[in-house]
Amino acid sequence: MNTKIQHTSHAPALRNVLEASQLIGGHRPWPRVVVTPELWNTLTKGLVDGAWTLLGLWGEAGWVHLALHEAATGLIAVASLPCPNERFPSVGGAHPPAQRLERAIADLVGLQPVDAPDSRPWLDHGRWPLRHPLGMATRATGAMPPYRFLPAEGESLHQIPVGPVHAGIIEPGHFRFTANGEAVVRLEERLGYVHKGIESLLAGATLERAARLVGRVSGDSTVAYALAFARAAEAATETDTPDRAHWLRALMAELERLANHLGDIGAICNDAAFALMLAHCAVLREQVLRASAACFGHRLLMDCIVPGGVVADLPADGAKVLRALVAELRRRFPPLIELYDNTASLQDRTVGTGFVRPALIQQFGCGGPIGRAGGRVFDARRQPGYPPYEQLKFEAPVRTDSDVNGRVWLRISEAQQSLVLVEQILERLPPGPVRGKLNLSGQPSEGMALVEGFRGDVLVWLRLAADGTVARCHPRDPSWFQWPLLEAAIEGNIVADFPLCNKSFNGSYSGHDL
Repeated sequence: MNTKIQHTSHAPALRNVLEASQLIGGHRPWPRVVVTPELWNTLTKGLVDGAWTLLGLWGEAGWVHLALHEAATGLIAVASLPCPNERFPSVGGAHPPAQRLERAIADLVGLQPVDAPDSRPWLDHGRWPLRHPLGMATRATGAMPPYRFLPAEGESLHQIPVGPVHAGIIEPGHFRFTANGEAVVRLEERLGYVHKGIESLLAGATLERAARLVGRVSGDSTVAYALAFARAAEAATETDTPDRAHWLRALMAELERLANHLGDIGAICNDAAFALMLAHCAVLREQVLRASAACFGHRLLMDCIVPGGVVADLPADGAKVLRALVAELRRRFPPLIELYDNTASLQDRTVGTGFVRPALIQQFGCGGPIGRAGGRVFDARRQPGYPPYEQLKFEAPVRTDSDVNGRVWLRISEAQQSLVLVEQILERLPPGPVRGKLNLSGQPSEGMALVEGFRGDVLVWLRLAADGTVARCHPRDPSWFQWPLLEAAIEGNIVADFPLCNKSFNGSYSGHDL
């Protein structure tokens, strides 16, 4: 049943904009409202003015959805616009962070953003058997025209195409450099090569299968994705999760964060020709992965978090294993930090390289180490927050240098905070069951969750059918708002610094390409 949105304790700005709209019942924990095209444009203007931040933009047959976050009040809301003519007013025309999301909507659903500045396909490379698989699907006929990279004008410019196949075992992505000598004038990315049809596979899936699929959107963030999906399902079904499960989920999330930050620190240094750091950090990362396997049965902690709780409890010797891990990292990590800080040749490569203007970071709502290294104070563990982090003491470090060096130090600080959190969780882990039964009511329902992964905030929006299967699910990776900023980071740097800048971002191809 549709009713007017209720007044809440949130400050008035975004709430007042939406209060005249019709509230969709059964969407939890934040409101979803149906808006008019005029109100849609008002919301777009608020994004341009910086009144709120874009959290997500996705579509389905006949509808487009816009998720917003108002930092001043903490309010999160979803605005849904009906698209009877398969068209909607472009958000990206005024707010660039939405452009690639709109291009993805056009490819996947067939909804066309009106007056969009860029109508090129994004995820669809002309290799799919269907066009618009999430909308009015039709068989693909004929080849797509060649992809048009944006032009750059000036004297003595040349282009350098890189990828999509790269040296080493990494995911595919194409990077088109326009350079003047060694100086990069423009970088343009083309992604989408790792598209797996995740959203199509999720439609009609059972919750068990959907949890496995979402946990594989980006394998290095399997805990973050599984947690976001589980929390969205629990919100939709109004399920209470056991306290111990919340604490074990946080323990897994910090182990995942720790492993990835250690890997990234070493890899960044390796791309600056300092392989010694890579070797030592790889050893420490391996120790985290082995401890994870010993405690929860999987090195990457895949399929350990499910709707309702976690699959298995911490074993009898688990706390001992993890305390030994923390002690070892506290012994071996500080000398590596000192080595990084005191190696002049390494600092010469990282300091001042790949600078991103903090204003751009704010505009794109860029999260994680990239955003916090550029002054954006946002961590989903704090706002909107979720259990048990409100009971834990930790810092969310923020810097303003916004270069490769700043992103390294941000990861160092976050790894140190993860050690603090692991210790607190082990000390205060409550007793009790680790999994509860979902409260499936036999009615359609919707849920959304925002979870802090090692790259930044992971969003999952979920609609359940009356039989408890997935009607629609949209997972949004933080890389959607980070990949575009890599293009800005490399501008004015030399071509040889691209691997260093790229690794300091470490955007997910798989998570982005869906």
